[in-house]
Amino acid sequence: MEVLTAREIAMAVGGSVDGESQINAVCIDSRKVERGCLFIAIKGENFDGHEFIESAVKNGAHAIMSHNDIECEVPVIKVDDTSKALLELGGYYRSRFDIPVVSLTGSVGKTTTKEMIFEVLSTKYKTLKTQGNLNNEIGLPMTLFGLDRSYEAAVIEMGMNHSGEISRLAKATRPTMGVISNIGVSHIENLGSRMNILKAKLEMLNGLKWGSTLILNGDNDLLSMVKNDSYKIIFFGIENEQCEVRAFDIKQLDERTQFTVLYNGETKQVMLPTLGVHNVYNALSAIAVGVQHEISLDDCAKAIENYTPSGMRQRVKKVANITFVEDCYNSSPDSVKASICTLRDMGIGRKIAVLGDMLELGSISQQAHYESGVQVAQNKIDILFTFGDMSKHSVQAAQENRIDFAQSFDDKKELIKKLEDTLKDGDTVLFKASRGMALEEVIEALYEKLKA
Repeated sequence: MEVLTAREIAMAVGGSVDGESQINAVCIDSRKVERGCLFIAIKGENFDGHEFIESAVKNGAHAIMSHNDIECEVPVIKVDDTSKALLELGGYYRSRFDIPVVSLTGSVGKTTTKEMIFEVLSTKYKTLKTQGNLNNEIGLPMTLFGLDRSYEAAVIEMGMNHSGEISRLAKATRPTMGVISNIGVSHIENLGSRMNILKAKLEMLNGLKWGSTLILNGDNDLLSMVKNDSYKIIFFGIENEQCEVRAFDIKQLDERTQFTVLYNGETKQVMLPTLGVHNVYNALSAIAVGVQHEISLDDCAKAIENYTPSGMRQRVKKVANITFVEDCYNSSPDSVKASICTLRDMGIGRKIAVLGDMLELGSISQQAHYESGVQVAQNKIDILFTFGDMSKHSVQAAQENRIDFAQSFDDKKELIKKLEDTLKDGDTVLFKASRGMALEEVIEALYEKLKA
């Protein structure tokens, strides 16, 4: 981070300050404070950073930002709301850098898309990216503070739960290009309808400069209808022949997906080192970003091949001659459908789906879980096991649609035992659930038993 002064920071966030100091970092965790840091006392649901101000000063903080009246031996920047001021400061700091900044959002696949865009941009620029899932009003500004004069571009992920959040994030980020990967039903509990989700995602335009490029999924029913003469809209897709960036001849090969991309009359074969048509869409959006930054189709393809799945995002692992697909980072009706289709096309042995509850679906939850069970049956998955109350509706649907082996579980130990007794050489097993279901506990315990 470049050096800022306490007075400069106070002016940027509309606060007041009782002294002067130089700041070379911003921190919201007193345990991570180093000399020269600005410690911002954030009040969260389960903690209040104001309680750790003394500790932050002892650890070397050069200034404190607070919305309480405090006495301190270092300068105090007083604001009305430290969380709001954190985002405003991130926006001010971002404004100091005249570089390409790509912001992206979507209902599913944001982090995967971000990583692919990063790989593509990195062929031409030294690129900063959002770390992990730090994509909210606290995490995003912390990412922006990572900029320095060595960076030539940035890719920033933006998440949301409620309307207005993307608007605030976009105004802070000031993107030079925007990407919306899809509009599904994630967070429909808070927003009420997919149309409201679309409106919330399009709040990105509140921070996107007029005339900039907006990249949208042309196969998505809602995004394909977006029109705005104030921006250059580029569509990517597979089915929609009007898309400027298209994929065809898609083939699933063991743990990889091969496809051919078409742009501006040129074609290039791409080998994607992960599974599923949904990841082809993610790759297409990254390629669209690349070609708009004058990165050749050939270089885009090579960059995509460098992508490595992270965390529990459709990671493929073989244990005891059984293929496991770990996809437990997040779950929604759209991503479950995509994962089931991927499972269908894998290997030649039995296909087994282990599904946990999809959270935050509100009034559509029961129907969404039921429809997931229908998807299991329609894709001829051999066995369905589920964990969680809502996933019982998936089992019901699977049974009603002639899946003979479908069973729900309330106890992880019983699920692990059933899997241990059921699995055999050549099987392919998908684990898919919302993060809150902690289905990785089943995976880890099962691996231990199989290895033994």
